[in-house]
Amino acid sequence: MVPKISVSIDAPSGPPIVVGSDQPLLLIGGPCALESEDLAREVAETMMEICARLGISYVFKASFDKANRTSLSSYRGPGLEKGLLTLAKLRKELQLPVISDIHDVSQVEAAAEVLDIIQIPAFLCRQTDLLTAATLTGKTISVKKGQFVSPWDMKNVVDKMRGVGGGKIMLVERGASFGYNNLVVDIRSLPIMRSLGCPVIFDATHSVQLPGGSGGVSGGQREFIEPLTRAATAAGIDGLFMEIHPDPDKALCDGPNSIPLCDIERLLEKIIRIRKAAA
Repeated sequence: MVPKISVSIDAPSGPPIVVGSDQPLLLIGGPCALESEDLAREVAETMMEICARLGISYVFKASFDKANRTSLSSYRGPGLEKGLLTLAKLRKELQLPVISDIHDVSQVEAAAEVLDIIQIPAFLCRQTDLLTAATLTGKTISVKKGQFVSPWDMKNVVDKMRGVGGGKIMLVERGASFGYNNLVVDIRSLPIMRSLGCPVIFDATHSVQLPGGSGGVSGGQREFIEPLTRAATAAGIDGLFMEIHPDPDKALCDGPNSIPLCDIERLLEKIIRIRKAAA
Protein backbone atom coordinates (compact mmCIF):
# COMPACT_ATOMS: atom_id res chain seq x y z
CA MET A 1 0.00 0.00 0.00
CA VAL A 2 1.32 3.45 -0.95
CA PRO A 3 1.85 5.51 2.23
CA LYS A 4 0.15 8.87 2.64
CA ILE A 5 2.90 11.46 2.71
CA SER A 6 3.00 15.24 2.75
CA VAL A 7 5.46 18.06 3.38
CA SER A 8 4.76 21.78 3.62
CA ILE A 9 6.82 24.49 1.98
CA ASP A 10 6.74 28.04 3.27
CA ALA A 11 5.48 30.60 0.79
CA PRO A 12 6.13 34.37 0.66
CA SER A 13 2.42 35.00 1.18
CA GLY A 14 -0.62 32.92 1.88
CA PRO A 15 -0.70 29.35 3.17
CA PRO A 16 2.22 26.94 2.73
CA ILE A 17 2.47 24.79 -0.38
CA VAL A 18 1.68 21.18 0.49
CA VAL A 19 3.44 18.47 -1.50
CA GLY A 20 2.61 14.78 -1.37
CA SER A 21 -0.36 12.43 -1.36
CA ASP A 22 -3.53 13.81 -2.95
CA GLN A 23 -1.83 17.17 -3.51
CA PRO A 24 -1.20 19.13 -6.70
CA LEU A 25 1.96 18.30 -8.60
CA LEU A 26 4.97 20.40 -7.57
CA LEU A 27 7.24 21.81 -10.25
CA ILE A 28 10.68 23.07 -9.26
CA GLY A 29 12.04 24.79 -12.33
CA GLY A 30 14.29 27.46 -13.73
CA PRO A 31 17.72 27.98 -15.29
CA CYS A 32 20.58 25.87 -13.97
CA ALA A 33 22.52 28.91 -12.76
CA LEU A 34 21.50 32.52 -12.31
CA GLU A 35 22.65 34.30 -15.45
CA SER A 36 20.84 37.63 -15.15
CA GLU A 37 17.89 39.02 -13.26
CA ASP A 38 16.00 39.64 -16.51
CA LEU A 39 16.36 36.04 -17.69
CA ALA A 40 15.38 34.68 -14.28
CA ARG A 41 12.34 36.94 -14.19
CA GLU A 42 11.29 35.88 -17.70
CA VAL A 43 11.36 32.21 -16.74
CA ALA A 44 9.71 32.76 -13.36
CA GLU A 45 6.83 34.87 -14.67
CA THR A 46 6.15 32.53 -17.58
CA MET A 47 6.19 29.47 -15.36
CA MET A 48 3.93 31.11 -12.79
CA GLU A 49 1.32 31.72 -15.48
CA ILE A 50 1.57 28.21 -16.91
CA CYS A 51 1.45 26.47 -13.53
CA ALA A 52 -1.47 28.58 -12.31
CA ARG A 53 -3.38 27.64 -15.45
CA LEU A 54 -2.65 23.92 -15.01
CA GLY A 55 -3.14 23.73 -11.25
CA ILE A 56 0.51 22.98 -10.51
CA SER A 57 2.41 24.29 -7.48
CA TYR A 58 5.53 26.16 -8.59
CA VAL A 59 8.87 26.97 -6.98
CA PHE A 60 11.51 28.93 -8.90
CA LYS A 61 14.94 27.33 -9.05
CA ALA A 62 18.32 28.77 -9.95
CA SER A 63 21.76 28.22 -8.45
CA PHE A 64 23.77 31.14 -7.08
CA ASP A 65 26.90 28.99 -7.31
CA LYS A 66 27.50 25.73 -9.16
CA ALA A 67 30.50 24.42 -7.25
CA ASN A 68 30.68 21.10 -9.10
CA ARG A 69 31.22 22.22 -12.70
CA THR A 70 33.37 19.98 -14.89
CA SER A 71 35.95 22.64 -15.70
CA LEU A 72 37.60 25.38 -13.65
CA SER A 73 36.69 27.84 -16.43
CA SER A 74 32.97 26.93 -16.49
CA TYR A 75 30.41 29.55 -15.42
CA ARG A 76 29.37 28.99 -11.81
CA GLY A 77 26.87 31.78 -11.19
CA PRO A 78 26.98 35.20 -9.53
CA GLY A 79 28.03 33.86 -6.13
CA LEU A 80 26.39 33.70 -2.72
CA GLU A 81 25.83 37.38 -1.93
CA LYS A 82 24.74 38.65 -5.34
CA GLY A 83 22.79 35.50 -6.14
CA LEU A 84 20.79 35.55 -2.93
CA LEU A 85 20.00 39.24 -3.47
CA THR A 86 18.53 38.40 -6.88
CA LEU A 87 16.54 35.48 -5.51
CA ALA A 88 15.26 37.59 -2.60
CA LYS A 89 14.14 40.30 -5.02
CA LEU A 90 12.27 37.86 -7.25
CA ARG A 91 10.70 36.20 -4.23
CA LYS A 92 9.44 39.51 -2.86
CA GLU A 93 8.28 41.12 -6.08
CA LEU A 94 6.65 38.01 -7.58
CA GLN A 95 5.53 36.50 -4.25
CA LEU A 96 7.12 33.27 -5.41
CA PRO A 97 8.86 30.54 -3.38
CA VAL A 98 12.50 29.99 -4.34
CA ILE A 99 15.05 27.20 -4.03
CA SER A 100 18.79 27.03 -4.56
CA ASP A 101 21.57 24.63 -3.65
CA ILE A 102 24.21 25.00 -0.99
CA HIS A 103 27.64 23.38 -1.02
CA ASP A 104 29.15 24.27 2.34
CA VAL A 105 28.02 24.73 5.93
CA SER A 106 29.21 28.34 5.77
CA GLN A 107 26.42 29.08 3.26
CA VAL A 108 23.57 27.72 5.36
CA GLU A 109 22.72 30.75 7.48
CA ALA A 110 22.61 33.24 4.61
CA ALA A 111 20.69 30.83 2.36
CA ALA A 112 18.08 30.15 5.04
CA GLU A 113 17.28 33.86 5.26
CA VAL A 114 16.12 33.86 1.62
CA LEU A 115 15.26 30.37 0.41
CA ASP A 116 11.99 28.56 1.01
CA ILE A 117 13.63 25.23 0.16
CA ILE A 118 17.30 24.42 0.65
CA GLN A 119 18.66 21.95 -1.88
CA ILE A 120 21.46 19.51 -1.11
CA PRO A 121 23.35 18.55 -4.29
CA ALA A 122 23.66 14.90 -5.26
CA PHE A 123 27.42 14.78 -4.76
CA LEU A 124 26.95 16.04 -1.18
CA CYS A 125 23.98 13.95 -0.06
CA ARG A 126 26.09 12.03 2.47
CA GLN A 127 27.78 15.08 4.02
CA THR A 128 26.51 14.83 7.60
CA ASP A 129 27.45 18.35 8.71
CA LEU A 130 25.78 19.92 5.68
CA LEU A 131 22.62 17.85 6.08
CA THR A 132 22.23 18.56 9.78
CA ALA A 133 23.05 22.28 9.50
CA ALA A 134 20.48 22.70 6.74
CA THR A 135 17.88 20.70 8.68
CA LEU A 136 18.32 22.79 11.82
CA THR A 137 17.19 25.91 9.92
CA GLY A 138 13.65 24.51 9.98
CA LYS A 139 13.36 24.95 6.22
CA THR A 140 12.10 22.30 3.83
CA ILE A 141 15.14 20.38 2.59
CA SER A 142 15.31 18.78 -0.84
CA VAL A 143 18.05 16.17 -1.10
CA LYS A 144 19.17 14.86 -4.45
CA LYS A 145 20.05 11.18 -4.38
CA GLY A 146 23.70 10.79 -5.23
CA GLN A 147 24.50 9.15 -8.55
CA PHE A 148 26.54 6.69 -6.49
CA VAL A 149 23.87 5.88 -3.88
CA SER A 150 21.20 3.19 -4.04
CA PRO A 151 17.64 4.33 -3.35
CA TRP A 152 17.38 2.18 -0.21
CA ASP A 153 20.56 3.73 1.18
CA MET A 154 18.84 7.11 1.19
CA LYS A 155 17.32 5.87 4.45
CA ASN A 156 20.64 6.76 6.10
CA VAL A 157 20.37 10.31 4.75
CA VAL A 158 16.80 10.65 6.00
CA ASP A 159 17.76 9.20 9.40
CA LYS A 160 20.52 11.79 9.82
CA MET A 161 18.06 14.60 9.22
CA ARG A 162 15.32 13.14 11.36
CA GLY A 163 17.90 12.55 14.06
CA VAL A 164 18.22 16.31 14.54
CA GLY A 165 14.48 16.91 14.37
CA GLY A 166 13.96 17.28 10.64
CA GLY A 167 10.57 16.39 9.25
CA LYS A 168 10.31 18.49 6.08
CA ILE A 169 12.33 16.34 3.70
CA MET A 170 11.93 15.72 -0.03
CA LEU A 171 14.05 13.25 -2.00
CA VAL A 172 15.03 13.72 -5.63
CA GLU A 173 15.87 11.05 -8.20
CA ARG A 174 18.37 12.18 -10.85
CA GLY A 175 19.77 8.95 -12.24
CA ALA A 176 22.59 6.60 -11.30
CA SER A 177 26.09 6.67 -12.72
CA PHE A 178 27.87 3.63 -14.12
CA GLY A 179 30.71 5.68 -15.57
CA TYR A 180 31.35 6.37 -19.22
CA ASN A 181 29.60 9.77 -19.13
CA ASN A 182 26.13 8.34 -18.74
CA LEU A 183 23.28 8.16 -16.23
CA VAL A 184 20.56 5.54 -15.93
CA VAL A 185 17.18 6.06 -14.26
CA ASP A 186 15.88 3.10 -12.30
CA ILE A 187 12.15 3.68 -11.94
CA ARG A 188 12.14 1.36 -8.90
CA SER A 189 13.94 4.10 -6.97
CA LEU A 190 10.80 6.27 -6.94
CA PRO A 191 8.56 3.99 -4.83
CA ILE A 192 11.56 2.80 -2.81
CA MET A 193 12.46 6.31 -1.70
CA ARG A 194 8.83 7.21 -1.17
CA SER A 195 8.55 4.26 1.22
CA LEU A 196 10.94 6.21 3.49
CA GLY A 197 8.07 8.60 4.20
CA CYS A 198 9.24 11.49 2.01
CA PRO A 199 7.70 13.06 -1.08
CA VAL A 200 9.70 12.11 -4.16
CA ILE A 201 10.67 14.49 -6.95
CA PHE A 202 11.89 13.35 -10.35
CA ASP A 203 14.70 15.42 -11.81
CA ALA A 204 13.74 15.15 -15.45
CA THR A 205 16.61 17.16 -16.88
CA HIS A 206 19.68 16.09 -14.89
CA SER A 207 18.60 12.51 -15.56
CA VAL A 208 19.44 13.01 -19.25
CA GLN A 209 22.77 14.68 -18.51
CA LEU A 210 25.99 13.16 -19.86
CA PRO A 211 28.44 14.13 -17.09
CA GLY A 212 31.66 15.36 -18.64
CA GLY A 213 30.41 13.96 -21.92
CA SER A 214 31.52 16.90 -24.05
CA GLY A 215 35.11 17.11 -22.94
CA GLY A 216 35.43 20.08 -20.60
CA VAL A 217 31.67 20.35 -20.07
CA SER A 218 28.74 18.01 -19.54
CA GLY A 219 26.55 17.02 -22.43
CA GLY A 220 22.94 15.94 -22.47
CA GLN A 221 20.21 14.14 -24.37
CA ARG A 222 17.32 16.58 -24.29
CA GLU A 223 15.20 14.34 -26.51
CA PHE A 224 14.72 11.88 -23.64
CA ILE A 225 13.30 14.39 -21.14
CA GLU A 226 9.72 13.70 -22.18
CA PRO A 227 9.73 9.87 -22.20
CA LEU A 228 11.49 9.68 -18.84
CA THR A 229 9.14 12.27 -17.33
CA ARG A 230 6.11 10.40 -18.60
CA ALA A 231 7.41 7.11 -17.17
CA ALA A 232 8.20 8.64 -13.78
CA THR A 233 4.80 10.29 -13.58
CA ALA A 234 3.03 7.03 -14.34
CA ALA A 235 5.09 5.29 -11.64
CA GLY A 236 3.96 7.86 -9.07
CA ILE A 237 5.81 11.01 -8.06
CA ASP A 238 4.96 14.09 -6.05
CA GLY A 239 6.85 16.60 -8.14
CA LEU A 240 9.18 17.38 -11.00
CA PHE A 241 12.49 19.20 -11.13
CA MET A 242 13.39 20.75 -14.47
CA GLU A 243 16.07 23.09 -15.71
CA ILE A 244 14.23 25.51 -17.99
CA HIS A 245 15.82 28.10 -20.25
CA PRO A 246 14.49 30.40 -23.01
CA ASP A 247 17.37 29.35 -25.26
CA PRO A 248 19.17 26.26 -23.90
CA ASP A 249 21.77 26.29 -26.67
CA LYS A 250 22.99 29.61 -25.29
CA ALA A 251 22.68 28.71 -21.60
CA LEU A 252 25.80 29.26 -19.51
CA CYS A 253 25.23 26.04 -17.58
CA ASP A 254 23.61 22.67 -18.42
CA GLY A 255 22.12 23.84 -21.70
CA PRO A 256 22.23 20.41 -23.41
CA ASN A 257 19.98 18.89 -20.76
CA SER A 258 17.67 21.88 -20.23
CA ILE A 259 14.16 22.06 -21.68
CA PRO A 260 13.24 25.10 -23.80
CA LEU A 261 10.80 27.44 -22.09
CA CYS A 262 8.55 27.33 -25.15
CA ASP A 263 8.14 23.53 -24.85
CA ILE A 264 7.30 23.22 -21.18
CA GLU A 265 3.55 23.85 -21.26
CA ARG A 266 2.88 21.13 -23.82
CA LEU A 267 4.81 18.60 -21.75
CA LEU A 268 3.14 19.59 -18.49
CA GLU A 269 -0.31 19.20 -20.07
CA LYS A 270 0.59 15.59 -20.90
CA ILE A 271 1.98 15.01 -17.43
CA ILE A 272 -1.22 16.22 -15.77
CA ARG A 273 -3.27 13.81 -17.89
CA ILE A 274 -0.96 10.90 -17.06
CA ARG A 275 -1.02 11.72 -13.36
CA LYS A 276 -4.83 11.76 -13.31
CA ALA A 277 -5.02 8.47 -15.20
CA ALA A 278 -2.53 6.81 -12.85
CA ALA A 279 -4.20 8.03 -9.65
